[in-house]
Amino acid sequence: MIAIADQQQTPNYKAVALTLRSWVFQLLTDAYGDIPYRQAGQIDSFLTPAYDKQENVYLGLLSDLKTAQDTLSASGGLIQGDALYQGNIGQWRKFINSLRIRIALRIADRDPVQAKQVFTDIQSEGGSYFTSNQDMAALTYDKSPNNNPVNNTFLTRQDYRISKTIVDKLTALNDPRLPVYAQLTDSAPRIYKGVPNGLLTNDANSLGLSKTSRPGDYFRQETAPAVIMSYAEVLFDLSEAVSRGFITGDAGDLYRQAVLASLAQYGITDVTVTGSYLAQPSVQYNAGNFKQSVGEQKWLALFGQGLEAFAEWRRLDYPQLTPAVAGVLAGKMPLRFIYPGSEQSLNGANYTRAVQDQGTDALTTKLWFDAN
Repeated sequence: MIAIADQQQTPNYKAVALTLRSWVFQLLTDAYGDIPYRQAGQIDSFLTPAYDKQENVYLGLLSDLKTAQDTLSASGGLIQGDALYQGNIGQWRKFINSLRIRIALRIADRDPVQAKQVFTDIQSEGGSYFTSNQDMAALTYDKSPNNNPVNNTFLTRQDYRISKTIVDKLTALNDPRLPVYAQLTDSAPRIYKGVPNGLLTNDANSLGLSKTSRPGDYFRQETAPAVIMSYAEVLFDLSEAVSRGFITGDAGDLYRQAVLASLAQYGITDVTVTGSYLAQPSVQYNAGNFKQSVGEQKWLALFGQGLEAFAEWRRLDYPQLTPAVAGVLAGKMPLRFIYPGSEQSLNGANYTRAVQDQGTDALTTKLWFDAN
């Protein structure tokens, strides 16, 4: 798409393609670490692409996103077939900048100078981020056969259950998102009950499907959106950026706005409910440990965005989670994905060099961005 846009001189398509490609590569490097990046996707020139270090991938993505922002133009032609923003260039500008600050914070513990520069660049460009829930980047599904994949799964099987970890956390906080994220059990007493992560099959079966909770109706609908990036996430990012000294502002107020935005994302706007929730000491912003406050509430807000929640948990070290019940990692938590087997068989030499540089191709190998 980028090549065709250059050939046809349609810069807005190039900007969109650079943005979406950057998002995909961000997911890949978050999951695996070092990945093919500069040579990836150029099969005529690089049949076996070399791996780039994670640090260089993130810096490359930031450069690509800045190029995308600079490339967008009101005179750059219509963007047709746009499932995210229906060709709205202003919305794409907000999304690009929001992705830039996500990646900037990914590198913040390793390269705070470069991370801060991203915020400075955006400010000097006069750019903006998401400013409401209506701005969030999300794919909206339709009726079958274009229904949400979670909905499609539950059409044929009903044995997936929500995790005990998040149910217990929401319950302890008296969080109004609990009935959105989880469904009451089918049998009496009808309660919200999650299943411990990593149980052996027999142990999980013994709990009984009628006595454990499915994910909530919201997430099992045909048209449930697949969120790429939310307004709440951006507000949490801005709160953290203030705490790190990257920008000026009120970190506590931005954190409060982020929690409210997450609640509003699911239709929870009653001021009595939201006020009571925010008033709890366990929810109030802790200026002495922004990673705890932002980490715990961001983790809750990212429900349904598993890869992003996994990355932010590793980066912020909150909430403090426990290993799976029947885990096989000697009591440790997984910190990355293992490279696909096809990399060993089809790109073996580069795979071997990547493992030598990064460390053992294991679930417990810590990635570059995960500094603490």
